[in-house]
Amino acid sequence: MAILEVNHIEKSFGHTKVLKDVSFSLEQGHALSIIGSSGSGKTTLLRCLNFLETADRGEIIVKGETLFKAGETVLNDRNLLKKRLHFGMVFQAFNLFPQYTALGNVTLAEKLSALKRPETKANKREVFSRIEQRGMELLDQMGLSDRAGHYPHQLSGGQQQRVAIARALALQPDILCFDEPTSALDPELTGEVLRVIRGLAEKKTTMIIVTHEMAFARDVADEIIFMDDGVIVEQGPARQLIENPRQERTKSFLSRYSQG
Repeated sequence: MAILEVNHIEKSFGHTKVLKDVSFSLEQGHALSIIGSSGSGKTTLLRCLNFLETADRGEIIVKGETLFKAGETVLNDRNLLKKRLHFGMVFQAFNLFPQYTALGNVTLAEKLSALKRPETKANKREVFSRIEQRGMELLDQMGLSDRAGHYPHQLSGGQQQRVAIARALALQPDILCFDEPTSALDPELTGEVLRVIRGLAEKKTTMIIVTHEMAFARDVADEIIFMDDGVIVEQGPARQLIENPRQERTKSFLSRYSQG
């Protein structure tokens, strides 16, 4: 059974239809890459999945639970937060809080969540200690244990993005989502972030990766979706789609990229 089912998602901004009847599914432990030109709808799709945007039509199902059904699901602050916990989001621009250290960024959401639980009041120090221990383990996984006390401005772009990945993992989401995670990085720093994502894929972390790194998508993803003008033009096994695309629009898009 698929961990994620996306059915007939549509989204417009004003008179511009950005997503047009988008449907796909994702198996647990698989990595799905979404590729396409700027303006093809990739980021809007990811934002709809994370409830940063609300789809006009369609439904989103995670682990058999319908999180969203247009026209039926009421979204408010409380249930939005609960729904978003199914997804961990890593943005292009890192979006770290400048006033918190690397460890502080990684543990903040979990600490705030813990404070809402009545049982935390009696043993707050112990609860926070466990959260910080988990945060240090995640930073170590990212190769950043020696940067735990550094603030974002003291970190390189690649280090900031790895902190952002650790932060997304901290709440143990069902699906980890990346929106062009290397687009703000130079080639050297891009490599260190892609190595982390590759390691997550090897551990069978369920992921959706919007990326312009074609060779990386080919080598790391299980499946690839190619989007153009708000629709899924082609979907298939990663290497097959990159090396032997069936659709002319896919071939035209890929011809502009070196496959490495």
